[in-house]
This record gives sequence, structure tokens and C-alpha cells, in this order.
Amino acid sequence: MTALLPALLLAALPAASSKARAADAVTFDAPLNGWRHAGRDAADYTQEVHYPAVAVSTRPGQPGSALIAGRIRGAPKAANGAPAPAGQADGVTGGVATLVVNGVAMPQRVEEDGRFSRPYAFSAGSNGVELRTPQGSAKRVQFYEAYPGRARPRLRVVLSWDSDGTDLDLHVVAPDGQHTFYANRVVADGGALDVDVTTGYGPEIYSNPTPPAGTYLVYVNYYGSGARREAITVAQVAVITDENTLDERQQVFRVPMRKPGELTLVKSFVMR
Repeated sequence: MTALLPALLLAALPAASSKARAADAVTFDAPLNGWRHAGRDAADYTQEVHYPAVAVSTRPGQPGSALIAGRIRGAPKAANGAPAPAGQADGVTGGVATLVVNGVAMPQRVEEDGRFSRPYAFSAGSNGVELRTPQGSAKRVQFYEAYPGRARPRLRVVLSWDSDGTDLDLHVVAPDGQHTFYANRVVADGGALDVDVTTGYGPEIYSNPTPPAGTYLVYVNYYGSGARREAITVAQVAVITDENTLDERQQVFRVPMRKPGELTLVKSFVMR
């Protein structure tokens, strides 16, 4: 039995090294593992959008404490040695990966050079961020935000969808009548929509640190699909309450959106 141990260990090495290479394929510039104190960085929920909005990108001056960014390395090459065309085969470079923030999965667009980025308003306490590629590569970072003054969103609503070249819009109507959507992204009761994604996948994220009590209505509008007039896409809406606390609750709803112009009430719920 003892003589078999070296052989078994050697046999396990390729699998271990393969997993290490998979983990190394994804790197994060922000956030980083460990403890941090963001101080009074302006980690707001919104970002400027200039049309046509080709992709979600960070705005100039966005602080690192309000940012998810990194790169996927080792993109596949075409037969002639050139980079693979956007969205071809690998589904990562120039395509879409999966971003998981504090347990909530959402699509993440990846540019042709492998870079990804989006603004995100993290709350105080422990936060986890993971990026997964379709090939099985994944990287996770865990950090503790020690600045107690950081606003903790009691309510987040995350809209994503499963097709490129389509435009879905998130609409949230609060009990006080405040209607948050792409044309009214910051409202008086503290609610805000982070970005209007017009080209596919999303996510669009509504956040509110002080949501008024009462009934909320969450709508999804199929705004357009470009030349693909009859493109069917599936909308996913995640409703997260009391994020990053012992009372946190997550609910996920999926609804098929069949044609442009369709407006669907996805969820109504009560905040107390």
C-alpha cells in the first residue's frame, strides 16, 4: 500500500495543475481579498450612459471601492492565430460570463481583450464576488468592508436576460408612487437604477438603502430587439431584501419576453 502512494500522488498532479490554471485564467483588479476601509468614497448606485450604450463600462473617476473589474486570460485563437471572433465558441472573450455577487448570479459582458468591469455599490460587512466562465474557469474574492458609514441597500432588484442585441428595461414602482426606470434613474425616496443596458444580458440593478414600507411593483419592458423583431428572450429578476444581514432573503423569477413592446408585471411584494 505504501508503495502505491507516490504513484497516486503523481496521478493527481495533472488534475491539480489543471485546476490551478483554470483559477489563474481569471484575475480581479477590484475588489481584492482581505480587509478594507473605503472611507467616504462616493460609491453611489448610478453611472453615466452615453448612447448608443454598447456595453456596461465604468465611468471616469469611479472609485475602486465601487467597482468590479478584471480580466480573463488565455482566449482561444482562430485557425490563423488571430483572436477568435466576438462571441465565437469560447463564449467568454467578446461574449458573456457569469458574475456572482453575494450569492446573486448575473451575466457579465466580457470585451474582446478579455476585460470586464461594472460599478457596484457594496455594503458594509462581508462581501463575496465570483466570476465564472463557460469553460469552468472561476475566481472568487472575499473581502470585509469595515467602513460602518457605507449605505447598506435594504432592497435590490436585479434584472438580467439571456440574449444579446435585445433591450429590456427594469421599472420599479414604490409605495409612495416613485417610479424608477431608465428615464428617471434617481428618485426622492432613495431609490436608484445603476445603468440602462441597451444591448443585451444586463444586468440593470435597482437599489434603495431606505425603502418606504408598503407594496412594490416590479415590471419588465421588452423595449426592442434591433433587426431581430421576433427574438424571444428570458428575463430573470432577483429581489434581495436586507442584503448582507442575518435577515437576508433572495427570490428569483424567470419570465419569457416574447416581442418588443411587451410590458410584464414580474413581481409585487411588501416591504415592512
